[in-house]
Amino acid sequence: MKKALITGITGQDGSYLAELLVAKGYEVWGMVRRSSTDPMERIVHMAERVHIVQGDVTDLASLIRLLEEATPDELYNLAAMSFVPTSWQEPLMTGHVTGIGVTNVLEAIRLVNPSIRFYQASSSEMFGKAPYSPQNEQTPFHPRSPYGVAKAYGHWITVNYRESHGLHASSGICFNHESPRRGLEFVSRKITHTAAKIKLGLTDKLRLGNLDARRDWGFAGDYVEAMWRMLQEEEAADYVIATGLTHSVRDLVAAAFARCGLDWKDHVLVDSALFRPAEIEALVGDASRARERLGWRPSVPFQELIGMMVDHDLDILRSRDAGAYRGQ
Repeated sequence: MKKALITGITGQDGSYLAELLVAKGYEVWGMVRRSSTDPMERIVHMAERVHIVQGDVTDLASLIRLLEEATPDELYNLAAMSFVPTSWQEPLMTGHVTGIGVTNVLEAIRLVNPSIRFYQASSSEMFGKAPYSPQNEQTPFHPRSPYGVAKAYGHWITVNYRESHGLHASSGICFNHESPRRGLEFVSRKITHTAAKIKLGLTDKLRLGNLDARRDWGFAGDYVEAMWRMLQEEEAADYVIATGLTHSVRDLVAAAFARCGLDWKDHVLVDSALFRPAEIEALVGDASRARERLGWRPSVPFQELIGMMVDHDLDILRSRDAGAYRGQ
């Protein structure tokens, strides 16, 4: 039985990856940070099938201890400060967790067991103001947020440990990927959740920033399959993971409200305060390498993905006390 350790297991991707690995017969360990709140909502249904242990990517000693205890064959580093707007408010913390944290994980692997196969969650935000589209593994980085800068550091330190120390270390440059498990602070889930609330009469307006920003949106469940496939390859490499299709925030809004039988123009307000300090107008990925080498392809189209998220939000809002959502 293979063993895998997932940092960030309580996040969207971590929960889907844990399900995938358990289904493939892995013994799965998940690292969580000590918290005064319970972050286990996304994986509570798997509580008896995974080993949850405490650790922190900013604490090398805790990582060494964890690797010695879990003895994983594969390590998937999904831990990060992942909400881009917060990275402008807390740039130092973002760099420490999302950037330097990757070095700590790699160094722990080097010291404890260099044969552990490592996956780093890189991001399309590293491309930022890209010189051309679509973006592939050779596209130069021009990040436009502290988050993107920190992810670029994490990406290059992964390449460095692969080339300098011979680690089997791969990065997945994942473009935007969503699901019903996406956090409410992210624009995709903010839109689907608020559309559902408007449908149920729990609110009336949705405030958004730049409706013209375009992204390459896929389904998180598809993207974790690509992560796993990378670590099954004989040689480590970096891969763009994307659908190759782009949609605007306006397209996402229209799809979500149409699912609810509503006209989005009656409810959406553009708020300049919600624009990014340095905007990224368009990102779209070329996943040719992943298709050719990994045999990976996305399976959930954009309209189906948004419908899935809206339906989930309608279900959870109907199942709870509606009064608790009024005014939110």
